[in-house]
Amino acid sequence: MSKKTKTVFVCQECGFESPKWQGQCICGQWNTMIEEKVIEHKDDDKRHRGNSGKNIKSSRLSAVNSSGEMRINTGIGELNRVLGGGLVKGSLILISGEPGIGKSTIIIQAAAEIAERYGKVLYVTGEESSEQIKMRADRVCKKISDNLFVLVETNMENIIQVQKELEPVFLIIDSIQTMYTDDLESAPGSVSQIRACGNELMKTGKEKNIPIFIVAHVTKSGDLAGPKIIEHMVDCVLNFTGERNHDLRILRAYKNRFGTTSEIGAFEMTEEGLSEINNLSKSFLEGMEDGAEGSMATAIYEGTRPLLLEVQALTSPANTGFARRTALGVELSRLNMILAVLERKAGLSLINQDVYVNIVGGLKPDGTSIDLAVALAIYSTCKGLKGSSKVLAIGEIGLTGDLRSIQNAEKIVKEASRMSFTKVIMPQKNAARLKDVSDGVKVVGVNSLREAIQIVQQPE
Repeated sequence: MSKKTKTVFVCQECGFESPKWQGQCICGQWNTMIEEKVIEHKDDDKRHRGNSGKNIKSSRLSAVNSSGEMRINTGIGELNRVLGGGLVKGSLILISGEPGIGKSTIIIQAAAEIAERYGKVLYVTGEESSEQIKMRADRVCKKISDNLFVLVETNMENIIQVQKELEPVFLIIDSIQTMYTDDLESAPGSVSQIRACGNELMKTGKEKNIPIFIVAHVTKSGDLAGPKIIEHMVDCVLNFTGERNHDLRILRAYKNRFGTTSEIGAFEMTEEGLSEINNLSKSFLEGMEDGAEGSMATAIYEGTRPLLLEVQALTSPANTGFARRTALGVELSRLNMILAVLERKAGLSLINQDVYVNIVGGLKPDGTSIDLAVALAIYSTCKGLKGSSKVLAIGEIGLTGDLRSIQNAEKIVKEASRMSFTKVIMPQKNAARLKDVSDGVKVVGVNSLREAIQIVQQPE
């Protein structure tokens, strides 16, 4: 069955729409009105995501406003960094993490800041009472604005009604698994309910041009609970990680339509809430000991900043028939490749040795720039060589034992200089381009893993 269409006349200069043709538009231009066919739709169609009450028609992409003024400052620098510069108006953002990791804490802190800066903020909770929200806000927020409103509700129709009456600039749903719509008879948290509620929130955010934060639960494996379609539906997926018995918290974007997914935000959990960590490299390296066997400093580049890390390795005689390979923060397949290169190209026999590798701090680097540090740390612990807390190693190891160049080596050297490192071992191709920008750090270029091992064996 075909949909109803009607004829309108649209000005090609200003976009003015008229039901009848006229020679001169209201903008003053002559003969700029052209005929267009538009499709009508029902205003009460909940499946439709367009602007209610308006005709369906396309628009010029060049005329769409995409200025930086569309972003909202959350008042939390690390959160702004991960989001790509702040909250984009009309965006739908999903945040997940283990229970007790700090999801609700960072959200209430951001809500208090936005309410103080921009206007009304609505915090919808289906898991806690308003008194519990107030107790957390008193503990972690510097000031509670009168523009911060809380609603204890799980019915989506009631939430949308309150949102229309209040007209907030920011909406928070905690959590999507507790919400339900009257259109479906299934229980809250079911696949159909999460899909329907997520679609309704997306429609509201796009129509009212307000950012919406959605809190989601995770499964035992750490994946988002519920249908995968909710991840495709939202504009940004944030994940909060960290150990509850440690203070460090890492916020990472796994999907971001308005920014990069390589940025991370670092926080420290305190009694007053989450505080930003400005010098993340110092936090990862503060426990590194000088002269320790099996320890090597390395670096990665996350988003717009370099991060210095400590790689620790340990080898011990295998007590069973098969040697164990355990890696925390390093892909096990990558570790096995590095061990194979060490055996064939460096003459290091590990067939009867258990190997353990750990990235201190709980971070899981995605790149390959830490390969050289992992190999040198394993060699150090196996041969009993004492490491230096002032030496940093970066580089990707190939299957032939050669070192491949990495990106952003110049910025990593500058960060190493700021952190008082005296020597950086890196691929020769990178070192050749850094002779004039070493910033007082001795840059040593090597072509292979064997050459790098010879460098660390030399006394300081």
